[in-house]
Amino acid sequence: MPECALDRVTLAMVSLAANIAANHPKKGLCQLDRLRSYGVSEEKIAMVVDIARHLRNEAGEILDAEFDRETQAEEAAPAMTAPASLDTLSAGACCCSTTAKGNVCC
Repeated sequence: MPECALDRVTLAMVSLAANIAANHPKKGLCQLDRLRSYGVSEEKIAMVVDIARHLRNEAGEILDAEFDRETQAEEAAPAMTAPASLDTLSAGACCCSTTAKGNVCC
């Protein structure tokens, strides 16, 4: 194994999170089965799933806010208030927030 390679558990966790965050049609179910077969606790799996869902949802909120701003600009309507996550990004502050369950995503 190359020196910089990830161990199989880390690789499966990263892959599961990426599948969830990207809304991949296969949903990361293969990685979920692998993690369970490797003996990874349901608590750790749940944390990865929670963080991935949080990132996916946050990305959707930001895209929706940008879309709303663009459509309002075309209609010359008053600007909508963007979600706090977009305000944070615009201000150049740390873009990491906690999930609803309190897990930190970065």
